[in-house]
Amino acid sequence: MTIDRDSLIAKARDAQGQAYAPYSNFHVGAALLFADGSVVTGANVENASYGLALCAETSAVAGAMNRGLRGGLLAVAVIGGLRGQDGPVVTPCGRCRQVLNELAQLGGTDPVIWCVGADEVLELQLSALLPHAFGPANLG
Repeated sequence: MTIDRDSLIAKARDAQGQAYAPYSNFHVGAALLFADGSVVTGANVENASYGLALCAETSAVAGAMNRGLRGGLLAVAVIGGLRGQDGPVVTPCGRCRQVLNELAQLGGTDPVIWCVGADEVLELQLSALLPHAFGPANLG
């Protein structure tokens, strides 16, 4: 399958427009591409009890799981910035790296992660973002 980076980034940007971030004003969007061609997006959702906020990547993974997607994760695009404007490169937080890893390990993939900023796109494999990850395989 050919992966269209720009198209996936555009879907992440569209998702960013759905962010609910009244406290930080930092809007994040994510798009996940699967081997069957499915794309699932998510946006960050803040909460007045700050610790209950959901990151865009976690929202997207939950959406994928709710659609029955349990593997085949090929690529992820993440974009964020203040008030939805492009800013510095945004990478998934530690929690999101672990959540993405769980989904990737279910299908035995090491997806490419495109971390988008105003002036550059950082391309990394998930294994580079989360080396020596703990996941389903560790539980036997």
